Amino acid sequence: MKLASLCVAAVIAFSTGALAQTSTEPAATPAPNPAAPTAPATPPAQTVPADEKLEPGANSFTEAQARSWLEEAGYTNVSGLAQSEDGIWRGHALRNGTTVNVAVDYKGTISVD
Repeated sequence: MKLASLCVAAVIAFSTGALAQTSTEPAATPAPNPAAPTAPATPPAQTVPADEKLEPGANSFTEAQARSWLEEAGYTNVSGLAQSEDGIWRGHALRNGTTVNVAVDYKGTISVD
């Protein structure tokens, strides 16, 4: 009988510690840092006709990501992509059989010239 009581007491003692560590609140998600913009998760839906609408800024995505967004927006044979000093990816691509100059800013906006 003493052994059974001792076992029950041990189970209660160890299970209360586990219950005390269980949290019902969701983990806090840190707010995004506006000084370090991130690439959009999907290709940009907006294509503007000239560089005037592009916003210079710190660009955190790669050449491969910029190429992928251009291709998913309907551009082919994307070439010569290079990031300029203002953070905008610039290069060339085909659109409807015509070679165009393309640019992608840090927000993912595509510009065609």
